[in-house]
Amino acid sequence: MPLHNRVATLRSEHHLNQQQLGTLVGVSRQTISLIERGDYNPSITLALRIAAVFQQPVESIFFLTEEETT
Repeated sequence: MPLHNRVATLRSEHHLNQQQLGTLVGVSRQTISLIERGDYNPSITLALRIAAVFQQPVESIFFLTEEETT
């Protein structure tokens, strides 16, 4: 099951760029970019830090979806 996220949407809603979010959660801009693209799954700790910035439950930001089997 692929992990999806709403980081880019929430970041935009909070008027943050990738660098700013990265600074707030202690990672690089590149890490935020990779997370947003789905090329990197954050650790639980990082996911919780991101959720804290947006004041949202972690499961409302990161979620699994069923893979299509066609």
